[in-house]
Amino acid sequence: MSFASPLFLWYFLPAVLAAVLIAPRTGRNAVVAVASLLFYASGAGGTTLLLLACIVVNYFAGLRLEPVEWGFERTRRRWVLIGTVSFNLAILAVWKYAGFATEQLAVLSSWFGGDFPVLELALPIGISFYTFHHISYVVDIYRGERPALRNPVSFVTYIAMFPQLVAGPIVRYREIADQLPQQRTHRLDDIAAGFPRFAWGLTKKVVIADTLAPMVDACFATPDEDMTFAIAWLGAIGYAMQLYFDFSGYSDMAIGLGRMLGFRLPENFARPYSSVTVTEFWRRWHMSLSRWFRDYVYIPLGGNRGGQARTYRNLAIIFVLTGFWHGAAWTYLVWGLFHGLLLVVERAFGWAHAPTDRRARLARRALTMLLVVIGWVFFRAPDLSSAFAMLGHMLVPDLDGLTDIVAASVTNQRVVFLLLALVVVFLPANAGTGPFLESVRTRQAYALRIAVLTAGLGYSGLLVATGSFSPFLYYQF
Repeated sequence: MSFASPLFLWYFLPAVLAAVLIAPRTGRNAVVAVASLLFYASGAGGTTLLLLACIVVNYFAGLRLEPVEWGFERTRRRWVLIGTVSFNLAILAVWKYAGFATEQLAVLSSWFGGDFPVLELALPIGISFYTFHHISYVVDIYRGERPALRNPVSFVTYIAMFPQLVAGPIVRYREIADQLPQQRTHRLDDIAAGFPRFAWGLTKKVVIADTLAPMVDACFATPDEDMTFAIAWLGAIGYAMQLYFDFSGYSDMAIGLGRMLGFRLPENFARPYSSVTVTEFWRRWHMSLSRWFRDYVYIPLGGNRGGQARTYRNLAIIFVLTGFWHGAAWTYLVWGLFHGLLLVVERAFGWAHAPTDRRARLARRALTMLLVVIGWVFFRAPDLSSAFAMLGHMLVPDLDGLTDIVAASVTNQRVVFLLLALVVVFLPANAGTGPFLESVRTRQAYALRIAVLTAGLGYSGLLVATGSFSPFLYYQF
C-alpha cells in the first residue's frame, strides 16, 4: 500500500486517525501497532512472517542486554549482542544479497563450464530499514543509552510504525524511546501540525516526481547507439530532480504521519542540493542513514581517530556499505565508491570545509552539484556499461537532439515542472519547507499551509484519483 494511493488516502489513513482519536489514552500504541502490521501485510504478503520473526527475536534479545555489574553477565550480554546483530545481518544478507552473490558465482562457474544455480528470493519490502531499526535497538540497550521495552506492543510500534517502516527515515531507538510510553493529550493539535507536512510531501511526490518519471525513464532506456549529449544530460538532471522530490516527499509524508500519530520522527533532508561540498551534501541527504552509519559503524571502527590512513579506510568502508545497502548491484557499489573517493579527496586536500569567499562558494556549489548528478547516473542506470556509456555522451558534446521516443516524453507540462524542480538547486541552504510548515507559527507559515492544503493537496488528490501516481523509488531498497 502506497501513501499516494486511493486506498491509503481515502480509507486507511482516516480510519487510523479516527481510531487514534477515540482510543483511550493508553491505547494509542496498540492502534498504531495493529494498523502498521496490516499496512505492511497488504503489500508484503507472506514475507510479513519474516518481519514478525525478527520482531520476536530482537524483543527477547533486548530484555537480556541491559547493563549489569558483574563479570559473567557482562560476557553473556556481549555474546547475546553479537548473536542478535549477526542474526539481523544474516536475514538481510540472505534475502537481499544471496541472489546477487549466486549470480556472480554462476558467471564465474560458466567460465569453467559449470552451471551454478541462481537463488531467486522475493525482496521483502523495507527489509533494509527494519533491519537497521532492530540493530539500533539492541545496540542502544547494550550501550546503556536506553532501557529495553518491556511492553511488546510498544516494541512493535517502534519497529513496524507504518509511516517509516518501508522507506524511512531510519529512526534510531534512542531518538524515539522516550516518546513510546508517553500518552499525549493534544491529539487534534498533532493532526493539525502533521497534516500540512504530509500534504506537502504528497505534492512533491505526485505533482513533481511522478510527472518527471516518464521523461527520465525514456532517457535512461535509450540504447547507446541512439544516446546523445542532450538525452544524457536531460536524463541525468531529470533523475536528480525526480529522486529528490520522490524521496524527500516520502520523508515529509512520513514525518507528517508520525506527527499525526503523536510521534516526532527525525528530519531526513535539509536542502542537499544547496551543499557547497560533497561532505556537506552527506550531512543534508538521507541524514538518518548517514547518522546510523556514523554511530554504529564509523565511530566503532575508529572514526577519524588514529591518523589519516585509518580515517580514509573508514570512509571507504562506510561508502561501500552505503552503496550495497541501497541495492545488490555493481552500480550501487560504484556509486558508493565514487562518493567515498570524493570525501577522501576533500579531506586530503582540505576542501571539506566550505570557502568563505562568495565567488568561491558559488563555484564549489556548482561543482558539488555536477559531481552529485554524475553519481546519480550510476545509481539509476540498469548496469555499469549503460552508466559509462551515458557518462561518455555527457562528456562529449554533439549537435544531435532528442530521438522521437524521448521527444514524445518531453511535454510542455514536464518541461515546466522540471524547471520548477530546478529551483531547489538555487535555494539557500537553510531550514527546509517541511519543518517550516509543521512548527513555525507566522503569517507566512499559515499562508503556505493554506496554499499547500488547497492547491497542492487538491491537485495531488486529483492525480491520485485518476491513477497518475507510481510507487516510491525507495520502496525497492
